[in-house]
Amino acid sequence: MKIISSIEELNTIYGAGLSPASVSKVTKQLTPLYREMIEISPFAVLATVGPEGLDCSPRGDLGGVVGVVDDETLHLPDWRGNNRVDSLSNIVRDPRLALMFLIPGSNTTMRINGHGVVSDDEALLSSFEMDGKHPRTVVVISIDEVYFQCARAVMRAELWNGEHFADPAKLPTPGQMLKAATGDFDQETYDREWPGRAAKTMW
Repeated sequence: MKIISSIEELNTIYGAGLSPASVSKVTKQLTPLYREMIEISPFAVLATVGPEGLDCSPRGDLGGVVGVVDDETLHLPDWRGNNRVDSLSNIVRDPRLALMFLIPGSNTTMRINGHGVVSDDEALLSSFEMDGKHPRTVVVISIDEVYFQCARAVMRAELWNGEHFADPAKLPTPGQMLKAATGDFDQETYDREWPGRAAKTMW
């Protein structure tokens, strides 16, 4: 297998195809329309890096996954999860991060590269109150660059086409996957109890 090992080789393959829009769309802060797209997005993927390697974590919140403070700052609440804190541990040690926002029904995705800090400031946590509960921490994100992503990947995947949605009944359940990974595990009890447990611990 031939391996590409230099930037020069990559530029030979891709350089001629770079359009002016691919560069000019990148801004150092939110434009009004970029802000509109990000504020409406209920789902994002957070990428971080740490001494142990990379992490990529889904984040979701109906009504907007992040709070837009100003054109250079976002707040990302850390709601209930599995308590692994991989992303947060990375940010504490290396502030670099990236976000990709998805908007159901839209083929356009938004991307942010920046750096963040993890805060448990009481006033900040209270600003995200949901059903009387607060996130335990909030990631305060400073934007380095923001831009929209070419829609071709979402279009090729037909991501929002219900005709191509997977049938959950034909997919492995979380309990089955846990049993396959650990061996001795009560998958039936886990799968039976999980929906109710999740509903009670959403926030």
